[in-house]
Formats: sequence, structure tokens, C-alpha cells
Amino acid sequence: MVILKSREEIELMRQSALVVSKTLGMLAREIKPGVTTLKLDQLAEEFILDHGTEPGFKGQYDYKYTLCTSVNEQVVHGLPTDKPLEEGDIVSIDCGALKNGFYGDHAYTFAVGEVAPEILELLKVTKESLYKGIEQMQAGKRVGDISFAIQYHTEKKHGYGVVRELVGHGLGRELHESPEVPNYGKRGRGPKLKEGLVLAIEPMINLGTHKVKQLPDGWTIVTQDARVSAHFEHDVAIVDGKPDILSTFDYVEEALEVVY
Repeated sequence: MVILKSREEIELMRQSALVVSKTLGMLAREIKPGVTTLKLDQLAEEFILDHGTEPGFKGQYDYKYTLCTSVNEQVVHGLPTDKPLEEGDIVSIDCGALKNGFYGDHAYTFAVGEVAPEILELLKVTKESLYKGIEQMQAGKRVGDISFAIQYHTEKKHGYGVVRELVGHGLGRELHESPEVPNYGKRGRGPKLKEGLVLAIEPMINLGTHKVKQLPDGWTIVTQDARVSAHFEHDVAIVDGKPDILSTFDYVEEALEVVY
């Protein structure tokens, strides 16, 4: 069942989303060669708790960490480890926060030092596709309009692989609510978009094949061809019939020397 939110609830969700945005901004200053994703996870948990908020992922489905940290060919749900990041890596940081009874859920893929030009282009195009999808989040349109916009920009225009098995989702008092939001699809298909709907839109785009597999740890999803994957996510509400982005990349981009 799709749960629509009131204006008051959307403003509470904005507070949750902004805690995640600020957490990612803090982490942006820490991501460099030599740092471990386990250290980033510890910093994020301390930051979220210091803001009077609960880590949104920890305890969900028995998950043990505050962040999902997906490096290079890892698409999503990567587990924080004590392996240091290396120059030229990319790492997707997906973070959630629970505040005032509502979740924020937000992700950014970071370059570690200098990365190869083709990888930087993947990051740029994937982030662009997120905003292409958000533009379609208007009352009266359908989920398929969001999905088509993302797929067209990444797959049709640039030849990247659009992950099929993992999708965006509704967001609210639960971390995952209806409807599902695939990153591929046809215009005019799927559930109708209505005033008060809040979605976590999150393109997961691979440099090579769209095919993925799960590692034996039961969490980490990787590309089948071991080529890198990018992931960006915003929380978006429909307000006055139009998309209102509740999260922001401003804190991240203020911290980065190079914005893509």
C-alpha cells in the first residue's frame, strides 16, 4: 500500500534526510587513500548519534553497520571492512537516519583520489540520471516515467548497464515502502504519482553489463563482469504537484575539490 504524507510529515522527513546529507558531507572530507570503510562507518555512527538521531540501517534485517560501503565493482550493500581504500577506487556510501519517526535514505559515490576518466564519466552520467528521473516525479505521471528517464540517459545515450534486480522505493515511517521504483521501464506504466508521495530514487548504473550477483556474505551485490558501478540517491516528495528534493548534495560538494 502506498502511504501519502502530509505537509507536516514531509517537513519531518526533510529533517531526517538532511541529517544523512550532513553525514555524507562530513565523510566526504575523510575519504582518501588509506582510510578504511570501517573507520568511515564508525565516524558516521558517532555523527548521527551526536545529532540526536538513530542510524537508519543498523538493525534493519539484522544489518550490523551504519553505512553500506560499496567499493568499485560492488553495486550496493557492501559491508564496511578494515581494508584501506586505494588511489583510483570509487566508493558508494549509502546512509540512513531515523528522526522524529521518519527515515532519511541517501547515497553518493565518491572518487578516491584521482580516478580514470571513463570512471569519472560514469559517476557524472549516473548523477545526471538521478536528476532526469526526479524531473519526472510529478503528480499525474507514473513510476515508469521516472524509470524510463533514468534508463534512457544511462543505457540508451551512454551504453551503461542499468541494474534490474535492485530498485528505488517509497520512504516514510518504514525504510522501504511501496511503490518500487525501477531504474528501467516504459513511460506511462506503473503506479500513478500523487501529491504527498515520497520516494527514494536511486540509479545503480554499471560501466559494463547490467548483470549482478550476490557474494557469499549474503549482502554485497557485485557486477558479474567485475567492472565498476555507481550509485546516487535522493529523497524526493511531491509538493504542489512537483518534485521537492528533501536531501541535498550541497554538503558533499562543499567538501570535494572536484565536483562531477
